[in-house]
Amino acid sequence: MEKGFVVAIDGPAGAGKSTIAKLAAGKLDFAYIDTGAMYRAVTWKLLQTGKTFSAELAGKLANEINIEFRPENAVNRVFVDGMEVTEAIRTAAVTGLVSKVAAVPDVRTAMVDQQRRMGNEGGIVMDGRDIGTVVFPQAQCKIFLTATVEERARRRGKELEAKGETVDYQKLQAEIALRDKQDSEREVSPLRQAEDAVYLDTSDMNIEQVTNKILELVKEKL
Repeated sequence: MEKGFVVAIDGPAGAGKSTIAKLAAGKLDFAYIDTGAMYRAVTWKLLQTGKTFSAELAGKLANEINIEFRPENAVNRVFVDGMEVTEAIRTAAVTGLVSKVAAVPDVRTAMVDQQRRMGNEGGIVMDGRDIGTVVFPQAQCKIFLTATVEERARRRGKELEAKGETVDYQKLQAEIALRDKQDSEREVSPLRQAEDAVYLDTSDMNIEQVTNKILELVKEKL
């Protein structure tokens, strides 16, 4: 595989981007960069301060934070300033605030700078909301991965139930729909499909089928 090659996977919350990107990267022998985890890391750090959210505070923290990914036994471990936060960034408190943090222009600028540094060597799979439109508009392979709100809620609900949590599916659907609205309407780097991205609706596909489809698309581009 060409090491200068970038695979950009964009799409709404709960579409399975991270799972698929990680699997595809493994099969391609590419590095996987989870950009959603980076915004979650900034959100987690903000919550750790105990202060009320403000764009100024979020931007300041984003410019100071050091985020690292360390793959280990199929887990992409996330570290903030040397401390592991892999599980901590997936809490409901972080999930509830991350869209707001990610909409701050200074936060996005800082994270895009870090993402570009991570991806400069190529040979990467990167997923997020604006990878193919803003971070790597020159990516050789762009995919817009999505699924219906109902299907995304079902998948997320199954994950939560597996952790022993009780799930209100109606509420979960409403939260996902709101997240879509927030991500699509924000002023800076809104969620949208790049003109040259392949649209892939995974509502009726399993993980293996989606991964294989992405591998096909990458090989076509190569």
